[in-house]
Amino acid sequence: MDNPNRRPIDDRIDEEVIHALVHGFYAKVRKDEAIGPIFNRAIGDHWDVHLAKMCDFWSSVMRMTGRYHGNPMMAHMRLKMVRPEHFQRWLTLFGETARELCEPDVAALFIGRAENIAKSLQLGMFFRPGAKPAAQATP
Repeated sequence: MDNPNRRPIDDRIDEEVIHALVHGFYAKVRKDEAIGPIFNRAIGDHWDVHLAKMCDFWSSVMRMTGRYHGNPMMAHMRLKMVRPEHFQRWLTLFGETARELCEPDVAALFIGRAENIAKSLQLGMFFRPGAKPAAQATP
């Protein structure tokens, strides 16, 4: 770890667990009818780079390694085809993968962080102060 004062959220979460989760999750994403086309279009032939970046991201989130040096909000803001409902599908696939690969309490830690990240991204991408919700908007 870059900073010896920072401790992992749980000592059972090591780089091997993160690698398995990231790679297993994105294998599902790539095949998914709802969100697969979005990811495949955005990432193209650069999946190796994306997977390494996501391993760095989750290592930073769960192990406090500080390896990730990006801006998730800006990366997602560029994806004009993303809709709020896509986040729920992302969370469903992520949760399935975490529960398949991790002990229940470790899976819950990953899922909790993923839910918070999804909420933050959705707020940044779709919240518009003063705008009426779609259901209340008049034609």
